[in-house]
Amino acid sequence: MHTGNVTTPFGRRSMTLALVKRQLAANEIKPGKSVEKWKVFRDVAEARETLGLQDRSVAILDALLTFLPTNELRQDGQMIVFPSNAQLTLRAHGIAGATLRRHLAILVDAGLIVRKDSANGKRFARKDRDGDIETAFGFDLSPLLARADELALMAQEVVAARVAFRRAKETLTICRRDVRKLISAAIEEGAEGDWQAIEDIYLNLIARLPRTPSQADVGNVLNEMQLLYAEVLRRLNIHEEIEINSTNDAHNERHIQNSKPESIRELEPRSEKEQGARSGGVDLPSRLATTSFPLSVVLKACPQICDYGQGGVVGGWRDLMLAAVVVRSMLGVSPSAYQDACDVMGPENAAIAIACILERANFITSPGGYLRDLTGRWERGEFSLGPMVMAQLKVNSGAAVRRA
Repeated sequence: MHTGNVTTPFGRRSMTLALVKRQLAANEIKPGKSVEKWKVFRDVAEARETLGLQDRSVAILDALLTFLPTNELRQDGQMIVFPSNAQLTLRAHGIAGATLRRHLAILVDAGLIVRKDSANGKRFARKDRDGDIETAFGFDLSPLLARADELALMAQEVVAARVAFRRAKETLTICRRDVRKLISAAIEEGAEGDWQAIEDIYLNLIARLPRTPSQADVGNVLNEMQLLYAEVLRRLNIHEEIEINSTNDAHNERHIQNSKPESIRELEPRSEKEQGARSGGVDLPSRLATTSFPLSVVLKACPQICDYGQGGVVGGWRDLMLAAVVVRSMLGVSPSAYQDACDVMGPENAAIAIACILERANFITSPGGYLRDLTGRWERGEFSLGPMVMAQLKVNSGAAVRRA
């Protein structure tokens, strides 16, 4: 039966306050508490990296548990085992003596076992007249019982993290496959746009994955790969709309040519003002007035724009567009340049462009000229905001990691 005494290690092994605390904690086990020893062992094995254990450490703990005659660790039971080093070596599959001593020390430091050394450092047990163990010196396994609930929770967290990691890798694999095949299909079928630039971004993302990626590595690349996937779909949707619009235009042209002259005049606005009224003031396809980016992604990529929102907050697209007007004036972008960007890109996309320019204001000599260049390239189908936002997202994510 566990006596609840605090003992110091034999020989040159030093005593620390941490060891005292662990022995005291092991003594404060709830009365009547018990647990199946191999269940605790499985939890320790699952959480070995969290506990700072190596595979040999776990193997030696396994060997120690085999010397406990019962299948349970019980508060009112005997939990001290006293095998010799030779017996431990045999049950630990022939582990070397120096390695055995090192990993026993690791188990002690991890707070999983406690040394109960005799006066001469030998491990043995004294029995009473009835043959029951009265006093034992060796390794006390009571910390396993005391920490059973903690170890179970630790193992559950490790398993949950492993499952999340596996799912993230599976999701990344599927996303990689989808992006790769969509880019290949776009190039092979001649879809409009700079698909080589998109492919370069894809290859750069893949190159960032190390041979054995961590969960953080996979998570970071997955976020950007999903953003690239959304950009590829957006471009393909635009390409499809252009084809549909071209087909409709051809159909309308044939219809107009076959109509009476009176009907032609009815289809045309009578003045530029009336024409603007019909098109909502922008003579462009409606697709340019929306963006495929979540606002949260834009603000994560371009956090400085929030400082110019009302009350220092950007809570919606309208707030972003109002903040962009303030930033436009601050950067020296002319009203006409910004209006052209709104007309061509759409107001939301123009606001995103201003937010990206603000992030790189120190590197841009003429923000107004830069915005006009982006507007012209957008109009020619040579530019989209996806790579620009993703590049800024990568920059600010890296800065956040370095600050942490």
